[in-house]
Amino acid sequence: MKKIFQRMSHRWLAWAVLGVGVPGCVVGPDFKPPSEPSPRTYLPGQQPAETVASEGAGGVSQRLVVGREIPERWWSLFRSEALDRLVRKALEQNPTLAQARARLAQAQEAVNAQTGATKYPAVDAGLSAKRQQVDLSSMGFSGTKDPPPFALYNVSVSVSYALDVFGKNRRALEGLKARADYYAIELEAARETLAANVVSAAIRQASLNAQIGCVSNLLAVEERQLAIMEAQHKAGGVAALDLANQKLLLAQTRASFPQLENQAARVSDQLAVYLGVPPAEADVWAFDLNALHLPDELPLSLPSALARQRPDIRAAEALWHQTCAEVGVATADLYPQVVLSGSLGSSQAAGANILDSLNVWSVGAGLMQPFFRGGALRAKKREALAAYDEAAAVYSQTVLRGFQEVADALHALDCDARGLRERTAAVHHARAAYDIAQEQFKGGAISHLVLLDAQRQLVRAELDRVQTQAERYSDSAALLHALGGGWW
Repeated sequence: MKKIFQRMSHRWLAWAVLGVGVPGCVVGPDFKPPSEPSPRTYLPGQQPAETVASEGAGGVSQRLVVGREIPERWWSLFRSEALDRLVRKALEQNPTLAQARARLAQAQEAVNAQTGATKYPAVDAGLSAKRQQVDLSSMGFSGTKDPPPFALYNVSVSVSYALDVFGKNRRALEGLKARADYYAIELEAARETLAANVVSAAIRQASLNAQIGCVSNLLAVEERQLAIMEAQHKAGGVAALDLANQKLLLAQTRASFPQLENQAARVSDQLAVYLGVPPAEADVWAFDLNALHLPDELPLSLPSALARQRPDIRAAEALWHQTCAEVGVATADLYPQVVLSGSLGSSQAAGANILDSLNVWSVGAGLMQPFFRGGALRAKKREALAAYDEAAAVYSQTVLRGFQEVADALHALDCDARGLRERTAAVHHARAAYDIAQEQFKGGAISHLVLLDAQRQLVRAELDRVQTQAERYSDSAALLHALGGGWW
């Protein structure tokens, strides 16, 4: 019995090795990674090396260091421990990353399943027992007494293997691996996007807090102006139209308060979601805009490296690779499929004798050549080719979008710096005018109302500067994110 098992096992092993080792072609195109982008710079003409400087917080000149790699924790360039802590908590707790990790695990297990199903023979064992009655008259033996019911016991081992002669299984496995690569890159992209969103939200929150402080000062000045004008109007010194205009100005300033407070609350709620906690349970740090450090040096990687750095471009390449493999699968479906099979077993009337001898065995080979499918298989191949062309176009569009985002960020950095310089100059002029008005008020040359108007102009100029200052921080983060964010 054991010798028979060994002989048959050796035969099955030989078939399996023969099937795995049969040399076969792999139909369909081989995927070739796209060449590096050709532009030498991100902007037309001469790319500026640094931005202009201005006085005050956030006014440093930013130098673009061409060819320098972006730090993995690029948000540390803002030199804020609170910001580092917030990003770290988000990366640890955000459920979006858990979802991306689970999706990656599914894709990897799909590769493992396909590998096991196609690379190795399928071996199955079966055991059955049944009791049956034979009707001899139904077989043409009339007048013969039917035998009594009897039991039949079967035990068997079967092996089957589909020869991958034209590479269908290899192409399918290649496509699944490309899909797993896509989800791995998507996980890194989710991490990078989450970090960028947290940084952007923190800067937005700091900007709104500063704007609320400026509007509070502006509101206090305008209320004092209105009180003085109401007293002068009662005395006949101020026209009713001027008083009405002042009330309108005050109402407009008050109306801006709920909008700013609503925006600040929404940003805080969004930060809570980034941290993976309900807004009611979030402990979000109140960021101060002046406590953030504007990076004075910004790494600017070469355009040729952008496709290797941006996760969205790498992900589009992985999907392109997958569609290329699917063309091979659709092409292989047009060719013959060969399956080897064999089985060995025992069939006995007594269960105790089932392992005494092996009396049932079979060896087979099957070839199936698609002959007529109504054009379905060739249509599937054309569909796969069209999907391949679509994925190539998506990749090209993703590369173009990446260059656009970097160019937009560089334009914004230059404009922000020049805008902040002018806003800073406006604050200096407004402060000088206010200082002059204070001296004139002390000398009795102007009224208190004129002095308050000069103060209002100063507060308004400071509010405009705060908004432009925050834009420099946000656009600096946008550039680092557009370049790939150091995810590698």
